[in-house]
Amino acid sequence: MSISSINYSSSVLGAQIRNINQQLTDLSTQLATGKLSQNYSGMGTNEGFAIAGRSQLSNIAAYTDTITNVNVNINLANTALQSLTTIRNTVQTGSASTAQDLNVNGQTVAQNTAASQFSSMVGVLNTQSGNRYLFSGTAFNTQSVANAGDIINGTTTQAGFKTVMAERQAADLGANGMGRLVQTQPTPSSVRVSEDVAGSPFGMKIAAVSSTLTGATVTGPSGSPVSFSVDLNGLNPNDGDKLSVQFTLPDGTTGQVDLTASTATPTPIGSFAIDATTPANTAANLNTALNTAITKLANTSLVAASAITAGDNFFNTASSAIGAPVNNQAAPPAPISGATALSGASPSNSISPGFAAGDTITVNGTTLTFVSSGATGNQLNVDDSIQTLMSKIDQITGTSKPSTVHGGSITINTDDAASLNITTSNSGALNALGFGSTPVTATQPPLRVGSSPASSATTLVNGSANTVKWYTGNDGPGSPRSTAMARVDDSVTVQYGAQANEDAIRQQLQAIAVFGTFSTSPTSQYAGGQVSALSLRVTQSLTKQPGQQHIEDIQTDLAMAQNTMKDAGTRQTQAKAQLQSIIDQAESASPDQVASEILSLQNALQASYQVTSNLSQLSLVKFL
Repeated sequence: MSISSINYSSSVLGAQIRNINQQLTDLSTQLATGKLSQNYSGMGTNEGFAIAGRSQLSNIAAYTDTITNVNVNINLANTALQSLTTIRNTVQTGSASTAQDLNVNGQTVAQNTAASQFSSMVGVLNTQSGNRYLFSGTAFNTQSVANAGDIINGTTTQAGFKTVMAERQAADLGANGMGRLVQTQPTPSSVRVSEDVAGSPFGMKIAAVSSTLTGATVTGPSGSPVSFSVDLNGLNPNDGDKLSVQFTLPDGTTGQVDLTASTATPTPIGSFAIDATTPANTAANLNTALNTAITKLANTSLVAASAITAGDNFFNTASSAIGAPVNNQAAPPAPISGATALSGASPSNSISPGFAAGDTITVNGTTLTFVSSGATGNQLNVDDSIQTLMSKIDQITGTSKPSTVHGGSITINTDDAASLNITTSNSGALNALGFGSTPVTATQPPLRVGSSPASSATTLVNGSANTVKWYTGNDGPGSPRSTAMARVDDSVTVQYGAQANEDAIRQQLQAIAVFGTFSTSPTSQYAGGQVSALSLRVTQSLTKQPGQQHIEDIQTDLAMAQNTMKDAGTRQTQAKAQLQSIIDQAESASPDQVASEILSLQNALQASYQVTSNLSQLSLVKFL
């Protein structure tokens, strides 16, 4: 017989021992690391879930970093906006005070404070987060606002706000200091007051005249340029009879002159003396008193209104398109008004030629269609009034300042001068409204007095070529908030942009610049009235008005973005815990199970060693 060698058996046992040793090594590694394997192939069938989970965790980590960075920007922006609120309150408190003591420079303490606060506000608006300017919109690498000194005083090649305001004041006052009004006495018993030029944007505009003067005849306001007259007809009014004239000032506010006939001696302020024996002298007294009252109004309220309007011309992106003065069919000497119809058979109070059914007017891409009657939506009846047309246009442009008609001249206001574009299928009717060419567009700001000397100028022109541009960031269309966006979750984005030319910020900067820049002659008889009228307007400008954007509105938008990120962060924290659990289940080794397996393998290894030892002692004698 033959006996096989024990080498075969021992080789099988050796392989088994080596396998057990390898398993013990792997289990020891698992016990030390807590992981099933050091490579993906050893992780098992659930590793696919773990890999997907790790990808999601990586996305969450990126979103977390984004949320952290965006929160830093929003917190800085909110701090800046809170500083703007503090500045507003400080200047408003000063402008509302009754102290009008002027220093040698013709300014009050409150105005000096405003000038200082203007510089502070410019600094706040140029706040940076890293290399990002927070109030520049998409142009985040660009300084948001020009330097304060350049804005007010200009540069060597460009005029600043101080120059624009001085030019505007000269243009509004006129050479005679009467707000571009011309006063004459056509007959010994009459007085006539007229605007100097039809359609001029400067000076005071005659709005209304009322009278209780016994025996007097009041005519107007009417004509082009607009005028009114008062004829006493050689008679004396009664003591206490009154003449009232209302004027529209450049900033849209009104000023009124009230004159009372009086027999008192001395004649009270705001009155004119009745000469009992010579009515012609009474008319002369009325003429003098009216001249004095208009001059005072021009040099107080008008000057303040001019400064406010100069602020609009320099800072505000809103602008307007102004048509030439036109008369209506019914009374050619009478200018068109808001009540004038858009068509009608002559003679009637309508424009000629008028609009017909089927004609269209397109405003910023939105078409208004004329129909015979029953207009709805974007339709107009052919016999609707000019005021109805302007209201429709204002709805489309979204202007914050309603369009107007005065002295036969239509002014279409817009908050976005660059976008205004009006065309029509009936150019003749548009020409009858005073617009000689299409498309009708708005004069681009900043606006400057159109000719020299300013006191006789009749136009405003685009001053962008020679005037400092105060806002240097992005000024394109769209919401300022959308100029900075970030994805903070798979399906969630937040908008947190801001621009220094937003209405709330711009209006505040504008009001503070006007108040801090305006000065008057300390010795002028009108100095107190000017500062008082200006202070009232600045206080109102800095007061929250319904329907207008406020600084707090911007803060609310940013707070909503932060709340959205907070909610996303909460969801992501919960998701991280769940994903980590999935990964742990797929990749982690149970210490108890590993220990049990190690013990089992150790026992098997010990048994294998024992068998091997016994076999190694086996001999032929023992085998037999």
